Amino acid sequence: MNDITIRKVETRRELRTFLTFPWKIYKDDPLWVPPILADRYKAVDPEKGVFFQRGMAEFFIAWRDRKPVGTICAAIDYKANAAVSLNDCVFGFFEFINDRTVAFALLDFVKGWALKHGLKSLHGPFNLDYEDGYGILLEGRDRPPAILCGHTPEYYVGILEDYGFKPARGSNLAFTRELNSDLESLEEIKQFARRVRERKGFVIRGADLARWKEEVDRVYELINPCLQHLPGFAPWQREALQELMAPFVKLADANLILFAELDGKTIGFFPAIPNFNEVLIHANGLRYPWDYMKAWWYSKKPIKSASIKSVLVLPEYWGTGVAILMFSEMAERLAAKGYDWVDMSLTSDDNPRTPQLAERAGAKVYKRYQVYRLFF
Repeated sequence: MNDITIRKVETRRELRTFLTFPWKIYKDDPLWVPPILADRYKAVDPEKGVFFQRGMAEFFIAWRDRKPVGTICAAIDYKANAAVSLNDCVFGFFEFINDRTVAFALLDFVKGWALKHGLKSLHGPFNLDYEDGYGILLEGRDRPPAILCGHTPEYYVGILEDYGFKPARGSNLAFTRELNSDLESLEEIKQFARRVRERKGFVIRGADLARWKEEVDRVYELINPCLQHLPGFAPWQREALQELMAPFVKLADANLILFAELDGKTIGFFPAIPNFNEVLIHANGLRYPWDYMKAWWYSKKPIKSASIKSVLVLPEYWGTGVAILMFSEMAERLAAKGYDWVDMSLTSDDNPRTPQLAERAGAKVYKRYQVYRLFF
């Protein structure tokens, strides 16, 4: 381990080395979807990145023979730690060559960083945003990830457990549902949904993008009550939710952002967005001018999959059938727009409700991820 040096990112040149290092790891991986480099610069900028409104972070590169061999970020989310009474060091941007010595050196370094800051555990990997680069890919290497889902090499699996990490909670699951097959079960769902609508009086509507801030407020009023039953739940911060949803306002299809209402009260939320990874996988992170031309070319082709990142239903309406009603409505709208399949990600396998809903809708697990924690 003596031949490995780990240094904090200090200069603009080092920052570029840090952010472009994944291109070294994934250059021969046809499933990897390069992140948009400009977005990464924004995310790690203390003046622009939303994470820095609630925490601090530092970025490190592992060097050997003057060459970068790994990267890692160490961060403190003050608001999340205070909300759940933890002393977590969040780590992410965890990339390394196929060398266990490098991975362990990075983890040793970040553990030391955490101890110096009075922290008691490591939690991750996340790339600052808890919805970005979530976990290590355990299963599912037959197709690229959907938007906002991560991807890691096979040799990453087991590294954290060998170091002493334990799963922070259950595995996170990505489900897929084909829209052009198993049509009989879709028809059964449709008939059930029709009965629910008639008996309960639920109303399903699309989003009003002209009043998007108000719509985000409605989601914020739902998200914490709807998710607080989950193991290890940490309350969402309003600014984090706004930052997550903001990029999709111009790209979203209002008819695929569904709200469920009863007597004018918002009780559920079920959004789908086009899976833009079908374009981004060809765009090389928009690193160079010609990459914009490739992105433009592929953006002209119809996107064949959509991605659903959340299903929120107020607890007092669980078991009423409103979730199935929203799924049925979404399936009809997606099929009418020509989508072939839908990704539903990510939900934990220890979530008592969402996996059951997905399976009832005929969906199957196609990717599995794991987030870890190490106490010390």
